[in-house]
Amino acid sequence: MTRPGTPRAPHTTRPDETPAYTAPAEATPAHTTPAHTTPAYTAPADETPAYTTPAGTIRVLIADDEPMIRAGVRAVLATDPDIEVVAEAADGHEAVELVRAHRPHVAVLDVRMPRTNGIEAAAEIRRTLPATGVVMLTTFGEDDYILRALGCGAAGFLIKSGEPEELVAGVRAVADGAAYLSPKVAARVVAHLASTGAGALAGRQAAARERVAGLTPREREVLSHLGGGLSNGQIARRLHLVEGTVKAHVSSVLARLGVDNRAAAAVVAHEAGILPPPPPPAEQR
Repeated sequence: MTRPGTPRAPHTTRPDETPAYTAPAEATPAHTTPAHTTPAYTAPADETPAYTTPAGTIRVLIADDEPMIRAGVRAVLATDPDIEVVAEAADGHEAVELVRAHRPHVAVLDVRMPRTNGIEAAAEIRRTLPATGVVMLTTFGEDDYILRALGCGAAGFLIKSGEPEELVAGVRAVADGAAYLSPKVAARVVAHLASTGAGALAGRQAAARERVAGLTPREREVLSHLGGGLSNGQIARRLHLVEGTVKAHVSSVLARLGVDNRAAAAVVAHEAGILPPPPPPAEQR
């Protein structure tokens, strides 16, 4: 009954008819539900932080119950553009949880922390997340803790009062799969072993030499570089070998010496007096 000449008339009748069109409008959410299902894909996104950093970046977790120490460690590591601190923990229990969440390449743990100490945290990390290397921060009064940490698979040992460069070098070495013993730590470990009930220094040195005697000349060379804290790649360059060959030699050295990790092998090297030759001039610069 509307006239063609009245343009607004159709608009006055359609509002009464719009409910008929609301059904398709209500049906459209059924087609938009795939957009609402995307949260199901956020779970993998939660697991990806360990892979969101640029290639070559070393991801590090710091655990110490003293905020000032954590700040100092973070500041030192920040001097290396290839190192990124991804998490901080105030005790060993929190450190283990954050390692599980962030999957860092290296966990820097203080030895003495509340709830769970660094030794226990290191053992749990190495048991459940072996891809994360562990560096222990110690003081001169904690030699027995160092020995216990050796058995837990920690790969690096640093003195808190040491040079800042040692912290960066230690984190880099452990991230590269090597062991790193601060020179002061190595000396203290050997001295402490000599003073324990395990025997006098001469006895331990003789025992270490006897264990090393079963190695091939090439394995002895590899062991000496392990004692110097070199990675497989660095050893390969020094000895002009393929890195895979060095890896096989390292595995053989650990088996022959009866030790579980590179850090323990490094202690044997120091006890036996097997020291690596000085680096070539190009590396000394």
